[in-house]
Amino acid sequence: MSDIPAAEEAQRSSTMESIKSFASGGVGGIAAVLVGHPFDLTKTRLQTAAPGTYTGAMDVVRKALARDGATGLYRGVVPPLLGVTPIFAVSFWAYDTSKLLILSLTPNRTSKELSIPELATAGFLSAIPSTLVTAPVERAKVLLQVQGQGQGGTQYKGVFDVVKHLYREGGIRSVYRGSAATIARDGPGSAAYFAAYEVTKKMLTPAGQSPTELNLGAIIVAGGTAGVAMWAIAIPPDVLKSRIQSAPTGTYSGFMDCARKTIAADGVAALWRGLGPAMARAFPANAATFLGVEASKKLLDKFL
Repeated sequence: MSDIPAAEEAQRSSTMESIKSFASGGVGGIAAVLVGHPFDLTKTRLQTAAPGTYTGAMDVVRKALARDGATGLYRGVVPPLLGVTPIFAVSFWAYDTSKLLILSLTPNRTSKELSIPELATAGFLSAIPSTLVTAPVERAKVLLQVQGQGQGGTQYKGVFDVVKHLYREGGIRSVYRGSAATIARDGPGSAAYFAAYEVTKKMLTPAGQSPTELNLGAIIVAGGTAGVAMWAIAIPPDVLKSRIQSAPTGTYSGFMDCARKTIAADGVAALWRGLGPAMARAFPANAATFLGVEASKKLLDKFL
């Protein structure tokens, strides 16, 4: 009978840790959007515009400011702000849960510390449930971002108008267009993201320091490095995702068809459009993400 309270306590502790992971991931995501959205808008417009529309990232910024003022750099920010809490919350929750899953599947291991391949596997697995939220949010965000680069009037009034229009146009399938491309981007990207963070943070943490103790320098550098690691490999599928999600219905039959048509029309170099803004955004936005995650988790540990 004495094992029952212990089992219940372990279950409560596991549930509480899941809640903390979920909540702190949401805080980190909001920090990422506030820091990184202007870079993201620039990246998306470079990826989706017709050849010759822009001469480079600074030209995108200059034209956005001329057309809409400073608020133009935050066009399309509502979908990620609305969706970022569940996206990052699910991602960080799924990452922590995947680490526990790996530990449970290897009961005879000599160390509770996960190897780099195991951390990468946990990162990859975290992308699967988060895509349920990421794909429709990204679809709405991309459509709002690209409509501001033409000379025509505004097609959508906001995120809810986008979702309503998409659902009326093609049902849930239209809302979730680009899901395969999202997984193709976020699976490998998240594997690199979380593994790079854990490895870099460990390298920068002084020997003997408690892992629960906040080391701001290590968190900022490790978070920024994680973002760079992710986007170093995620740009080609991100280009295809942006094109699939912003193109008129019927333009592409799928991920590979988009890749084939993109290369045929614009060359292989087109798969790396937006690399500059993505990498410029990667360090500050993801440093902010992990700083938000770690600081809020520390705060939650204190009160829960």
